[in-house]
Amino acid sequence: MHNLMLKNFNKYGPIYREKIGYQNSVNIINPEDAAILFKSEGPFPERLKVTPWMAYRDHRKEKYGVLLKSGEEWRRDRLVLNKALISPQIVQKFVPLLNEVALDFVCLVYKQIEKSGRGNWTADLSNDLFKFALESVCHILYGQRLGLLQGHQNPASQKFIDSVTLMFSSTSPMLFIPPGVLKSIKSKIWNDHITAWDTIFAHANTFIQETYKQFHQGSKNNKGYSGVLADLLLQGSLPLEDVKASITELMAGGVDTTSMTLLWTMYELAKYPNVQERLRNEILEANQKTEGDLLQILKSVPLLRASLKETLRLHPVAVTLQRYTNEDIALQNYHIPFGTLVQVGLYAMGRNAEIFSKPKRYNPERWLNHESNYFKNLGFGFGPRQCIGRRIAETEMLLFLFHMLQNFKIETNRLVEVRTTFDLILIPENPIMLILKPIK
Repeated sequence: MHNLMLKNFNKYGPIYREKIGYQNSVNIINPEDAAILFKSEGPFPERLKVTPWMAYRDHRKEKYGVLLKSGEEWRRDRLVLNKALISPQIVQKFVPLLNEVALDFVCLVYKQIEKSGRGNWTADLSNDLFKFALESVCHILYGQRLGLLQGHQNPASQKFIDSVTLMFSSTSPMLFIPPGVLKSIKSKIWNDHITAWDTIFAHANTFIQETYKQFHQGSKNNKGYSGVLADLLLQGSLPLEDVKASITELMAGGVDTTSMTLLWTMYELAKYPNVQERLRNEILEANQKTEGDLLQILKSVPLLRASLKETLRLHPVAVTLQRYTNEDIALQNYHIPFGTLVQVGLYAMGRNAEIFSKPKRYNPERWLNHESNYFKNLGFGFGPRQCIGRRIAETEMLLFLFHMLQNFKIETNRLVEVRTTFDLILIPENPIMLILKPIK
């Protein structure tokens, strides 16, 4: 999918129309065109409807969360969730919880190095990063630790991780083949999708019920910040079923997306040790200036933040960012009528030499220089419909990289470019093997 879009932009230019399956869209690549699109999105912006996820909820009579809602109901939920997930005051409360998980991952790496007897740990970290991401998101959402990084065997959590992967992979074909058709012929794709979501909902519901019970017993009310769900229950601004639906979406979306971005970041830093060293120097300087105050440190590491932008430029979680036009708009003298699905090709934009100089080079400093980055940083989306879990993800990844770079050098023996494949999100085509060595 992403390579086809790249090829089409090269063939047809910066704007073209296509139909794949039952999906019609206009595809754009220029940041200036993206700016026109998003600045005209109106009070109720709409992105691509994930029809397979809606089909599951209709099939099981589950409520839609904020990701799948539209109009006034979406706006109501989003404004409440923004206070619990995106406001600067609430992000400060995430830091201690996420820092605890990041430090546990560092301990896990040291144990693996000691166990290896070689002075380093060579591994495909994907499953360990999935565990880190699930541990992080559960600590933030429910105020609970799972013990996944302490070596505890947790078959239910591993089943959840596997189910999220299956859910993403079974979603992809249903973006172009109507879910109803696959359901009517009892397709394996449809059955896999139902099985995956059943596991995700059941796992999330276990945590939600436990948190709800503790909240009403008072044990979640008297120990400071107890997680997003307890915070939402305390606010009482949304019906419980709506809260549960959005929390389940956040839990499902918070595993593969952040873990993959971290894996790609470590892979790029392994290829560019000079960038890795500059990041270490920045971290050391920020540590000294702020006397170890994590909140201040996270505000004092612009290059580290830029490294996440650079990873998302080269390896965006999603291939495209979409909006249905809220009004007639004109892009490069093309008239695009109201209600048209327009897709910004994030993968193609990030690899376009006319938009980014030397686009194949991992260069976080490009985000800190004086050239314009107008509407180029769209990895988390834009505006009121941007990723609702953005602040959790950013804080989680910054803390992870902060501690990992302080403690370990990241290397790889395989300098051959790892290709990506489309599984609703972009994932490596082959396992990425990394070598972690303690900094002496």
